[in-house]
Amino acid sequence: MNPVVHFEMPAENRQRMADFYSKSFGWKTQMLGKDMGNYVIATTTESDEKGPKKPGAINGGFFTKTDDMPAQYPSVVVAVDDINESMKKVMKAGGKVLGDPMEIPGVGQYVSFFDTEGNRVSMLQPAPGTSVRPH
Repeated sequence: MNPVVHFEMPAENRQRMADFYSKSFGWKTQMLGKDMGNYVIATTTESDEKGPKKPGAINGGFFTKTDDMPAQYPSVVVAVDDINESMKKVMKAGGKVLGDPMEIPGVGQYVSFFDTEGNRVSMLQPAPGTSVRPH
């Protein structure tokens, strides 16, 4: 099986969103720079370089809402071994892939898709030598 390894949520104001989840749930956040799309990593559980220490727990992040991207809703990220093969499987099963995979430096290949119910989900092929968890 391909596991869910990450969640994502859009934010109009990344600092406000980071503050909300830090104050509400004690999550730790890390603001990344323009070179990483101003992404905010959200650590929700004790983690080390291999990812969450507690089985079944995942971390996530916040991406900045923009006018040029489709379906900016909360979603989950599924780890896959071969993103191109997984894209073919998604399309064959009735899903719709949203564009081409993009390289996230130090993380891997990433692409979003709609499932048959219209939910936006993403998949990640981890970069060689990295953990299946994106952080």
